[in-house]
Formats: sequence, structure tokens, C-alpha cells
Amino acid sequence: MNRGHREHDDLFRCCEGMFGIFKKDPVEKLRREHADLLARAHKMSTVDRAKSDALVAQAAEIEEKLVALQSEKS
Repeated sequence: MNRGHREHDDLFRCCEGMFGIFKKDPVEKLRREHADLLARAHKMSTVDRAKSDALVAQAAEIEEKLVALQSEKS
């Protein structure tokens, strides 16, 4: 009975690092969000300039966060 638990624990330890590849990189997430906001702002610019400017402002805030995260990593 002990042997079964030991094999299960060994299997778990083996796969533990494997699931780390599914963790989201915060920098990549912010880059995607930034790009999405800029694309939405571009589309909105033909319809409502005020909303477009608000989206660009949100993108600028995210860009500041990106710069801060990247400077922490280096």
C-alpha cells in the first residue's frame, strides 16, 4: 500500500514542472491587452472620438505598467 502512494507522489513531482508552461506571463498579457485597446480605439475613432481617446488613455496606463514590469525583470 505504501508503494502505491510513493509512485503517485513520484508521478506528481514529475509532472509538477510541466504545468508551469500554462502559467500566463504577465508581460505578455499586458501586451495583448494594450494592443487590443489600441485596435478598439482605432475603430472607435471613426464613430466617437471621446470614447476613442478614453481607450487610448487606458492603453497608456497599461503601457506604463508594462514598462515598470520590464524594468523589474532586468
